[in-house]
Amino acid sequence: MTKGYSKIFVSLDGTEQQDYVLKRAISIAKGNGAAIIIGHVIDATALETAGSYPADLIKGLEEAFRASVAGLVTEAQQASEIPSIEVLVKSGRIRETLKDEMLDVYEPDLVICGARGLSSIKYALLGSISTFLLRNTDCDILVVK
Repeated sequence: MTKGYSKIFVSLDGTEQQDYVLKRAISIAKGNGAAIIIGHVIDATALETAGSYPADLIKGLEEAFRASVAGLVTEAQQASEIPSIEVLVKSGRIRETLKDEMLDVYEPDLVICGARGLSSIKYALLGSISTFLLRNTDCDILVVK
């Protein structure tokens, strides 16, 4: 019998807030017996503008992200209430990659993300990922502040 959510997608952005967001996701997953999918998109927009970039740059950024969540991933793996945990790292335009290559593929029933602190100018130009998720996903969204 399911307690609520069965598949939780955690969108992490590499900021210092991500540990707090992931800890909250682990707690919710434990309470629901849910699997966790951690998703991180390396923003390749600036790299695309430059025309080309060293292939090992993306690999290094991916390794750094994986290392930054390794401790909490291990904690989640050791929790008997969490059936599985997966870490996905892709590069591309954040919104499109997040939606098309992660959320549409894994079809979670809950997405958890942080409330990233963009300046008002950046927010006006870029919007926020949490707002994007609210408008473009069919499942529940939890924005952790």
